[in-house]
Amino acid sequence: MARVLVIEDNDINLALMQYLLGAFGHTVLVARDGEEGLRMLHAGTADDRPDIVVCDIEMPRMDGVAFAGAVRSDPALAQLPLLAVTSSAMVGDRDRFMQAGFDDYAAKPIDTERFVGWMESHLRPGSADLPPPAVHDSLPAPALPACTGPHVLVLDDEPVNLSLKRSALEPLGYRVSTATLADEALALALQDPPQLIITDVGMPQADGFDFICRVLRQPVLQQVPFLFITATHWDTVAREKALALGARRFLRRPLPTEQLLAEVAAALAPPGA
Repeated sequence: MARVLVIEDNDINLALMQYLLGAFGHTVLVARDGEEGLRMLHAGTADDRPDIVVCDIEMPRMDGVAFAGAVRSDPALAQLPLLAVTSSAMVGDRDRFMQAGFDDYAAKPIDTERFVGWMESHLRPGSADLPPPAVHDSLPAPALPACTGPHVLVLDDEPVNLSLKRSALEPLGYRVSTATLADEALALALQDPPQLIITDVGMPQADGFDFICRVLRQPVLQQVPFLFITATHWDTVAREKALALGARRFLRRPLPTEQLLAEVAAALAPPGA
């Protein structure tokens, strides 16, 4: 497996990349900005150096473009694979990143199903115990860790929203059940009580508030935390109603993957943690 240096100043993004890379057996080294990353590259011997660097672009002190320039100007580091991961994916940015010295870049929020395979495709042959790099455009999604973690039930009448949440949570080991109707969701919850419920608000059969009220009337489900995520009922009255019912958070869609993962982790954390 590879030694991967991740340079990232955002805690949520860093935790997500650490988890994904670690889940597939890679060793993760961490720096919080370009200056710290350079110090780590210069500190050890050639045998101690990482096999590849995954670097944010917008960071304090030394940003990713300056970091890449410093690496490429050092003969001892010039062949080190550099990957940019950035939310600054504007027209022309790819050329700018390539000119700075990066080998490739991915836009945030990262694709949790393809991120590790994408990184592995840029490893130099022989730099880690891996097969030769695959072609990026035809790279298959890596095998995912078994979903044996907390059980999350998601209710939403839009299948695309269910798919997005499943694709974000399952690669991190969460066990995800989904439903498009409140009756179906309640039946699933009673059959296999979840550790967390995520529900939409505006739905045709019964809205999210009605659904949660029905959940709370079930003794076996009364202690299950829940989150509301909505795109259509974003107003003070709806928010206050959700919180009065006991919701951990009332969130607005679209929700970045990193924020969703952070909210789920916070909702599942023991009180006071």
